[in-house]
Amino acid sequence: MMRRTRLAAIALAALAAFPTPTRADEVTLVGPGGIRAAIVKLIPLFEQQSGHKVTATFGSGLGTKAQVARGEPFDLPIVQPPYPEVLASGHVVAGSATPLATVAVGVAVRTGQPKPDISTTDAVRRMLRAAAFISYPNAASGAAAGVSFNETLAKLGMTDEMKAKIKIAQGGAGAMAALAKGEVDIGLTFISEIITEPGVELVGPLPRDISTPTALVGFLSAHAKAPAAAKALLAFLSSAEAAPVYRACGMEPGR
Repeated sequence: MMRRTRLAAIALAALAAFPTPTRADEVTLVGPGGIRAAIVKLIPLFEQQSGHKVTATFGSGLGTKAQVARGEPFDLPIVQPPYPEVLASGHVVAGSATPLATVAVGVAVRTGQPKPDISTTDAVRRMLRAAAFISYPNAASGAAAGVSFNETLAKLGMTDEMKAKIKIAQGGAGAMAALAKGEVDIGLTFISEIITEPGVELVGPLPRDISTPTALVGFLSAHAKAPAAAKALLAFLSSAEAAPVYRACGMEPGR
């Protein structure tokens, strides 16, 4: 009897030495297409380390903000500044805003084609004037890269001049597909959406004086079903471990 008691005590002590595994939760994430390439690579790493499951959906930059502002049920939304409508909605924890990465609009050509000089504002003007057609994402559907490039054309004073040369695409992938097929000479979208597509090559980012990189900021939802898991995911996405993945996807870490 004494021996059984001692064995039971040893067994209990052994169990106590190991923490009880954390309950696995499912975390839902929504974000714009500009961060998709990095998030798709980071999710498996987080799932392996945490045991949690992540379900991610992606859309346009403006569309994502509208989804969050409407209160659609996501645990961790990623949005692009400015986002007054997101904060005003009350659907995110305002103090949880966490910079994740920035991404620039880049220029692409078909694989094997000469790469134009885009090092200066004047060089970009010459490139655009030399092109028969260009393609970039549809700003009217909420594509942030399209909104950004429309602003670039305005800064260059070329909005009217380029109208006949523009073939608007559905998303960055659409712009790159048009380029790969030879329908246009130049494609423009976020760099993270260029380097993942076949048949195209990145020339480089547009100069900063005519194109400001877009920031991507993560929030905790005010209605998260799994707030602890969502907080852990947000911490991971902004960690030093995530930084090399952002860089590999043509982005710069936010921290």
